[in-house]
Amino acid sequence: MAVRPVVVPDREDHGMLPYRLIYHEGYDLNYGQHVFPSQKYRLIRERLLADGFACEEDFLTPEPASVEDLLLVHDPGWVERFISNTLTRHEIMRLEAPFSGRTADAFQLAADGTTLAARCALEEGVGFNIGGGFHHAFRGHGEGFCAINDLAVAVQRLRADGLIRRAMVVDCDVHHGNGTAAIFASEPDVFTLSIHQHNNYPAIKPPSTVDIHLPDGASDEEYVSRLTEPWNAALAGFSPDLVLYVAGADPFYQDQLGGLSLTMDGLRQRDQLILETALARGVPVAVTMAGGYALRIEDTVAIHCNTAYAAKAALEASAWNGRGVARR
Repeated sequence: MAVRPVVVPDREDHGMLPYRLIYHEGYDLNYGQHVFPSQKYRLIRERLLADGFACEEDFLTPEPASVEDLLLVHDPGWVERFISNTLTRHEIMRLEAPFSGRTADAFQLAADGTTLAARCALEEGVGFNIGGGFHHAFRGHGEGFCAINDLAVAVQRLRADGLIRRAMVVDCDVHHGNGTAAIFASEPDVFTLSIHQHNNYPAIKPPSTVDIHLPDGASDEEYVSRLTEPWNAALAGFSPDLVLYVAGADPFYQDQLGGLSLTMDGLRQRDQLILETALARGVPVAVTMAGGYALRIEDTVAIHCNTAYAAKAALEASAWNGRGVARR
């Protein structure tokens, strides 16, 4: 498959942001009245435009990930049933969400969106997918609202294209990144780190390279403290060419599917820690949204937008000059 080039215009022809936002109106998973508020993607985009943080020129539009891309990660039988909308009743029940052709399209768009965000990160330091982070998808099945593991697809596509060799997935969703951990369990050039509430979904947690199991009700201080040393050590010791940051909004204290006690300020500290540390070392970061189920959808949207703000501040503070793999 030919590599789809990413054309990064000169800064004066770009928008107001120093990095790209990836979005498609088809990101809505069409789950209807469901605890997963898939309309949040549209609302994030609208808020970033309305508050003057971004303009239309800052957005890039993904295409559906190809079958070839999906097969870099997923079993052929799963891909065939997924594409043809012939999942079994058991497979849909395991997914815990409605499934249709439009849902399949949304997952393919998200997979290409994360790949595109990763390509942009190699050029500009940060790439930001307003979607993705579907870390519960395994090679041969979906679960936990996730059917296609966009993180794994992006890593394997960029590795196959020779753009990176070593990747790190830093999963800060409230739920363990079980699908990603299982997919890369025997892959020495992919490092997986997951910080999550231990007493929460999924019941079975395949080991990541590093797992940080948090107790119920963990606070801002405990979260950031428990994350800082393992994150710094992993980044320095593994020295990845790219970090994929799973910036879940669900560690928030009012999340319906979470049991941690982080405030919006604590989540901002988390974002700053991940983004600033990676960029200071010259490691580009591709950001994905993952979960967020706050009682008020406005809070979920605000948390995700705060991650976008933190990415801008971290990138500007780093004086990024192309030290990442794209410039080597």
